[in-house]
Amino acid sequence: MKIKIIFPAIIIMHLMGNTIFAQNNSKTEILLVGFDHLSQMDNGTPSSNIFTSKKQKEINQITQKLKAFSPDMIMVEKEPKEQSQLDSLFRSYKNNELQLSDIEYGTSETYQVGFRLAKLLNLKTVYGIDHYESTSQSLLNSGENIELFKNGLMELINTARPLKKSVQQDSLSIYDYIKTINQDKFIKLSHRLIFNLPAYVINGEFSENGTNTVDIGEIDKKYIGAEYITLFYNRNLKIYSNILNTQLKHNSNKILLIMGQLHIGVLKDLLEDNPNYKIIDASTYLN
Repeated sequence: MKIKIIFPAIIIMHLMGNTIFAQNNSKTEILLVGFDHLSQMDNGTPSSNIFTSKKQKEINQITQKLKAFSPDMIMVEKEPKEQSQLDSLFRSYKNNELQLSDIEYGTSETYQVGFRLAKLLNLKTVYGIDHYESTSQSLLNSGENIELFKNGLMELINTARPLKKSVQQDSLSIYDYIKTINQDKFIKLSHRLIFNLPAYVINGEFSENGTNTVDIGEIDKKYIGAEYITLFYNRNLKIYSNILNTQLKHNSNKILLIMGQLHIGVLKDLLEDNPNYKIIDASTYLN
């Protein structure tokens, strides 16, 4: 007599999951480094110019520190559709046919750190994993409990702005600035402002003066703060998808991700829940 064995769906899913992870039990290491965009550092004063000898030495210090991680892939804040342009620029730069000062927005961390480090490590290229959408903090400025959000915004501004000003005045090095804003308390401060505090805000409207390039359609004004969080989270989910699929395509083992600091907290949350990844703390190398 034949005996039929029926497995509950949850058991089948568990067994399948174990099989998948058994086939991919080596974790990809990923080091996330957040930047206050270097291309926005220049305020017109000589001391704020990224191409001064002093600031170039400070950027080289960042590059040398991150070189010790020995990534086999560097991901930058460019969209995948820009990859062919990135490849062409990097090829010329690697062959000493192009200077960073010759590149449009060559002051950005994509080039100043990403290109520089990829050349030092003799990598093939750097990879764009961004999904560009723009939403400003000024978009959310009305509703019940709006002061909780505005107070958080002022705390971040009052913490970060003096540091940036010190860099522009040459009293704080770019290296020390980037090292500081990658500390856990600074990551949590910016993450809380974008992905936590806005949820307190209800019964409001988005400002007509705020910047937003996302097609948001109809919004629920009762949960205006939650709607605001959704705009940022949606972009970062797409960036996360680009990270996963770029790694999968090229089978990299050690990734350096260079992004604006506001992205780091949410991307860490997503990657921490992915069993195929191991997050390396930035302080391990920026020490």
